[in-house]
Amino acid sequence: MKLKVTQENLNKALGLVARVANTRGTLPILSNVLLKIEGNRLSVAATNLDIAISCQLGAQVQTEGSLTVPARLLQDFVNGLPSGVIELEQDDQRLKITTDSYKSVINGVSAEEFPVMPAIEGGTSWKMSAPLLKKALQQVLMAASSDESRPVLTGVLFQTVDGVLYAAATDSYRLAEKRLTELKQEVKLLIPATALHDVLRIINDHEGDITVVHDDQQVQFRAGDVELVARLIEGNYPDYRKLIPTSFATTAVLARSELVNITKVSSLFARESAGSIVVSVDEPSESIWIHAVASQLGENNATLKVDAKGSGSITLNSRYLIDGLQAMDAKMIQIGFNGKLEAVMLAGSEADDYLHIIMPLKS
Repeated sequence: MKLKVTQENLNKALGLVARVANTRGTLPILSNVLLKIEGNRLSVAATNLDIAISCQLGAQVQTEGSLTVPARLLQDFVNGLPSGVIELEQDDQRLKITTDSYKSVINGVSAEEFPVMPAIEGGTSWKMSAPLLKKALQQVLMAASSDESRPVLTGVLFQTVDGVLYAAATDSYRLAEKRLTELKQEVKLLIPATALHDVLRIINDHEGDITVVHDDQQVQFRAGDVELVARLIEGNYPDYRKLIPTSFATTAVLARSELVNITKVSSLFARESAGSIVVSVDEPSESIWIHAVASQLGENNATLKVDAKGSGSITLNSRYLIDGLQAMDAKMIQIGFNGKLEAVMLAGSEADDYLHIIMPLKS
């Protein structure tokens, strides 16, 4: 293998794929990145056996070949090089890197030892705009669980209902659902949130369409020259739609930014009580109150004028409320709840493509 690439392109490719390389795994090869000539292009790939990312970039190829080298070392080294042309040359199991100012050698491992994710053959394929997928992931990922004892809750469910694709995540304390797009294909995929955080990284600057291909075991996201393949989570996702209230005894419509502000201030006084705040809505005075008490620090009351229907109060985790509000786009939002032990729903007062549900705390 002998080729020339620009520092900018190689650095960007390594930045996209190298984070997947597993430096703590039992297989040392998983801490390496695979460099391989495919046609007249250089393919850069890394995997941790659950997720694999590959990126292709233009190169002046003189001879073909393939080699794996330590991902962290190569990424940090290339990142430190000045912009310009880099020459890469394979010498048996070593990679020679030459620029105007540097001549370096990195010891590698044969590409034959590098694990390859099985190809998705005959799977279902569909497309979605990158900005839409990016927004959806930003709105639902925070609700996925990090508790590995319940694997299904560590994923995001992509599912079609009546010809419409939805993305949903829940950790059993909160739930986020985003309406994405109309889709003819039947889709039901449980994708690890860890993989979707990487999808979010690779589509960050992409403005075109994302191609999604999947079978019963894997899903592939393709954005331009970058591909990510991830194993799907096995298991049955809870029927979360049964948790979504259809009517409320108490509702308030108000500016989202104002509710964020008073919740943030109140949360300062809620640190001692694990973020516990009391949200009260009063129809006669058309007001919403947030009350927080810290036995050592004092207490805080904040109020806003709202369009209220019904009166009641509920105890919530302030961090969950702030996360839900910040994930929303709508300027005016509706907060609705029934009893003290039933779920609270946040939704745009006009747009109906996103909703956020939070379970109350026992007051």
